[in-house]
Amino acid sequence: MFPPAPVKHWMRHTAMVPKGFIRYHVLEALSQKPMSGSEIMEEIAKHTGGFWKPSPGSIYPLLAWLQDNSYIKELPEENGLKRYELTPNGKSLLEEQKNIMKRFRETMGFAQPPFNAFFMKVTPEKEAVIRDTMRRAGIAMFQLSSALQKNFSEEAFNEGIKAINEVAAKLEEIAKKLKGEQK
Repeated sequence: MFPPAPVKHWMRHTAMVPKGFIRYHVLEALSQKPMSGSEIMEEIAKHTGGFWKPSPGSIYPLLAWLQDNSYIKELPEENGLKRYELTPNGKSLLEEQKNIMKRFRETMGFAQPPFNAFFMKVTPEKEAVIRDTMRRAGIAMFQLSSALQKNFSEEAFNEGIKAINEVAAKLEEIAKKLKGEQK
């Protein structure tokens, strides 16, 4: 799990969130304990290291759908809060979602969080540096994407693609060196 970080709202729109991401995280949060919609949003923000906090407009319709399909049930109100818990069907759906996420990570060549194999032989301090650097790179890519959507220019697009390709090429070069493919 990522360490808690201040929530940045650079990843607000569900169009930027992979399909199934919200459902998986809601089910995962509810597998820990019963929660309200707002508690789920905070838990997801904490779990994603502050990368993303879902909006009420994405959480509450999903909670209604999960309840309508008997994956969760609403508990009696307590202190004015509606809390939900997983049903046996919800626990089964969570297991299916975990398998889908596992296959996705395997297909993409990494494991959570975010690249476990990358962290296997580094100290916790270096792990934090890697995570912060990756977070920064991810945020920068989403910011570039968002800026290009609002104010597209060929020059900025080409400059961004060039920078991403340079980083990818450098990482590939380092990996080849480590594998002994290049001297």
